[in-house]
Amino acid sequence: MADSNPKTHPFWDLWGPIIFTLSVYAGVRHYLAEARYIPSGSMLPALQIQDRLLVEKISFRRRSPGRGEIVVFNSPYSFDQELRSGPDPSPWRCLVVNLPLANFIPGLAHAACDAYIKRVVAVAGDQVLINPKGEVTLNGAKSNESYVANYCLLDKHGISHCPALNLKVPSGHVLVLGDNRRNSWDSRFWPGGPFLPETEIIGRAVWRFWPIGRLGSVSL
Repeated sequence: MADSNPKTHPFWDLWGPIIFTLSVYAGVRHYLAEARYIPSGSMLPALQIQDRLLVEKISFRRRSPGRGEIVVFNSPYSFDQELRSGPDPSPWRCLVVNLPLANFIPGLAHAACDAYIKRVVAVAGDQVLINPKGEVTLNGAKSNESYVANYCLLDKHGISHCPALNLKVPSGHVLVLGDNRRNSWDSRFWPGGPFLPETEIIGRAVWRFWPIGRLGSVSL
């Protein structure tokens, strides 16, 4: 009688489940959603350091980002020509880098593999003015940004460390700022230009799942 439960090769006994699990993880992460954590205070007070967020990736396949939405995007080191140095890291390297605890592996991290989280303040076609405090005037009207608590400090001459901008957002791009205008490396500071290509956006932050005490939506 034939064996109804034939043995598989030892390689697949060990690595099969691992490869399958990583494949499912990579597929879900690439096409549907992924978890991200907040490593800095650039989005205070709305997002706290070490908050865990769910980032969904479906919405922006059907539409462009809207003003006020919180987006996660590829590091400027991957698309800003003034910041790039040498060849880009492979997609697999960046996938591994973003696995839990992988950042402790020496030599694996790469600036181009990082992701940033900021808020969209202007979209294609908008005429936007950002003053030295970090306040936004959009198409001639001052933006109501109730989520901003920390603007850049001005000295007695009205000068701050934050640059002012006056520009029109080109097609296929958005302008992004951190809610913590006093301490955020965002569109205002990128050396190659202030515009974020929509193609570099990973997804939209929609839900905070940790800590439990602040569980809930992070959308407008």
